[in-house]
Amino acid sequence: MIFRQAQSYNLLIITLFFLGAKAHAQNLPENSTDYTPRVLETTEIDFLSSYYSQDGNNAAVTGGLGTEELTDVTAAFVISIPLSEDDILTIDTGISAYTSASSSNINPFDKRPADPFTAATGASRDDTWYNLTAAYSKSSDDRNTIWSAKVSFSTEYDYSSFGFGGSYSKLLNEKNTEISINASVFLDKWNAIYPYELRPFAPGGLGLDDFLFRENTITGNPDYDPDFTVFSNEKRNSYALGLSLSQIITKNIQGSFLVDFVQQNGLLSTPFQRVYFEDVEDSFIDNFHLADDVERLPDKRFKVALGTRLNFYINEFFVLRSFYRFYTDDWGITSHTASLEIPIKIVDKWTLYPAYRFYYQSSVDYFAFYNQHNSQQRYYTSDFDLSQYAANQYGIGVNYTDIFTKLRLWKIALKSIDLRYNYYHRNTGLSAGIISGGLTFQVQ
Repeated sequence: MIFRQAQSYNLLIITLFFLGAKAHAQNLPENSTDYTPRVLETTEIDFLSSYYSQDGNNAAVTGGLGTEELTDVTAAFVISIPLSEDDILTIDTGISAYTSASSSNINPFDKRPADPFTAATGASRDDTWYNLTAAYSKSSDDRNTIWSAKVSFSTEYDYSSFGFGGSYSKLLNEKNTEISINASVFLDKWNAIYPYELRPFAPGGLGLDDFLFRENTITGNPDYDPDFTVFSNEKRNSYALGLSLSQIITKNIQGSFLVDFVQQNGLLSTPFQRVYFEDVEDSFIDNFHLADDVERLPDKRFKVALGTRLNFYINEFFVLRSFYRFYTDDWGITSHTASLEIPIKIVDKWTLYPAYRFYYQSSVDYFAFYNQHNSQQRYYTSDFDLSQYAANQYGIGVNYTDIFTKLRLWKIALKSIDLRYNYYHRNTGLSAGIISGGLTFQVQ
């Protein structure tokens, strides 16, 4: 629920892709002189899993001040099935369960005393996210043209998403050059949940006659009366277009250039994230500051990202993989991402993956710290995901790959094992760690 939209997890999760290949061998007619290799030889099954944990003191749920403690466990299965020599069907299904101290404080009043730095025990403390994606790809006989289509659906307690898209790739110059275009559409919908103390001031609410205020003493300003309205539109639509050019420059160097455009419309605010105004007298229950409003952001956003990759093959033991991305949008954010990964072949089947990633972004135009907004503003947020910050991420991974799949049980053969750990730290104080792993099997 809250975790998908409100936390920084979506900036950190490293997805491990092991999409490979396998199919049932086919006999050619005796008089056949042509043979077209299959894109995927046999059915392949990937199992992916991760454990994520974070902590910090700038929760958006409590207006930019409060615990950000969160844990998440994710598991996914990806099944790639060759339908013919040229066609592949991929089914990706996943589940993610999290527990969040910050999101529990949507209703902080089920514990005493109420406090933004202490987790509550209500229903918003945890949630489960489910996803199902189906993709189909087709290659031309000469393997120089590939097109694909996909459809996806995901859901959690307060959010659902339906997506579809496709891509087209063309290989040129004896397969040394690849040009690709991809497009996707996501039609999402909130089931808006608001901070508990604001709900009595929505249309039809009881205001200060609500049970919450009759059973608790308001300190500070006792005449708590927020000017609160619910969102009339709970839909969020996203439209994305990506272009890429990949080129083998020399036998040891490969580079690519990428550009992405994203247009979003609808409810781009997060309904349960509180905001406090410096020109409104503060009201409290216990140690908890009662919200003046929720986050309000424009209903349109346009994003542009430019990226480049450059990979150097040094020798059979070392490869350098570098990446840089520049991002900007019409909310005022600009960001820079730079990363370097150095796969090191230890022995024949084992590879070590040390990695580093640096990220910097400016703030959106509408961000201010806790209790520093003005009630006359049209848009406002205290979500530190939208603030100015710099972050470093350090990672290490190990991979085992056996292309001959000697380890097997009946018709299931183990092709690869991947295990990684990444540590992430922002200069705002947020820190996080993720352990992720995957197993790839071939069905003989």
